[in-house]
Amino acid sequence: MKNQLDLFFAALQFYTRIPIPKSVAFKPENLSSATRFLPLIGWLVGLVSAAVYLAVSYLASDSIAIICSVIASILTTGALHEDGFADACDGFGGGWTREKILLIMKDSRIGTYGVVGLVCMLTLKFYLLQALVVFAEHAPIQIVLFMICAHALSRFMPPIVIYSQPYARDTDDSKSKPVAQNVTAGTLAIAAIFAIIPLILFTTILKTPLLLLSTGFLLLITWLMNRYFTKWIGGYTGDCLGAIQQVCEIGFYFFLVVLWKFI
Repeated sequence: MKNQLDLFFAALQFYTRIPIPKSVAFKPENLSSATRFLPLIGWLVGLVSAAVYLAVSYLASDSIAIICSVIASILTTGALHEDGFADACDGFGGGWTREKILLIMKDSRIGTYGVVGLVCMLTLKFYLLQALVVFAEHAPIQIVLFMICAHALSRFMPPIVIYSQPYARDTDDSKSKPVAQNVTAGTLAIAAIFAIIPLILFTTILKTPLLLLSTGFLLLITWLMNRYFTKWIGGYTGDCLGAIQQVCEIGFYFFLVVLWKFI
């Protein structure tokens, strides 16, 4: 039990800015196994986002509440996944060889492709959330659950890539490399359980089994993105994983908007 708790705190420390007990020592070798708790981290991020939305929507407008909710999720994670998305946009937008793409993604500075990508991604996220709040009829439980589902399911997709694909970088100085080593089938199975629980609960409450198809939609997005990454750099990097998480989060919102519009 203590070992699992240490792994959870390792995931919490690496994937968020939430403080952990000082008695827990950070061990890079735990990061690979700690991946099992990545969807559970999504529960926390989704819960924070939903709580901020509900609090601000009571005090101000829905639009302001959504913006504050997105800001809260970014602050909770330290923009970890947004940074990866922006770096991936810069790398694959500006590089035409494997070496050039990897070099650009390694650069801490953000370029035109990254800025444009972030603006488009955040704008789309805002309007999708705005539509979902209306479809949910401002019901708190539905808002909480669809945000938790989005963050949990989207964070299950990177472990699938880690498990099934090679790490693209050859150097040992990448902060993401410990995450990319020795992810077992057991770790992936535990991550799947944490990812699917909120979706099952959401599906049960809404009595809409079609919601379960969102998992297949996100798997399709992940497969397409992973195929593109593999074609160009022969695998994935931490930035690629961040990009997959962000696109899949938006993908879940988009799926939900389309589903609620036509059912």
